[in-house]
Amino acid sequence: MAVAAKGLTGRRILIVEDEALIAMLVEDALLDAGAVVLGPAATVEEALELFRSGMPEAAVLDINLAGQASTPVADALADSGVPFVVATGYGAAGLPERHRGVPVLAKPYDPRELVETLVALCA
Repeated sequence: MAVAAKGLTGRRILIVEDEALIAMLVEDALLDAGAVVLGPAATVEEALELFRSGMPEAAVLDINLAGQASTPVADALADSGVPFVVATGYGAAGLPERHRGVPVLAKPYDPRELVETLVALCA
């Protein structure tokens, strides 16, 4: 992961994930890759606040936050040109039409795959 890590050094990455264990694993992987982590946010409101105050360069977005769709966060990211990857157990079929072209990682996923995807998005 050392080569991939260079692509995230100093990058501000927003984590939107309501499952604490997954959020910690994602945070650890991103910190190990040199990223500056914003969050994790477990609700749409938290995510939007972190988005507005932190100006992320990319994001990891769970599409379902305790039964609430995180579509407003996806829309805000897309409207601002911030690339993001969707990490979900529902697959690409659960994405709104507008975001069908966004990279999707099916849970459970390898943290190295997440880092590599984010490096590609930030390139």
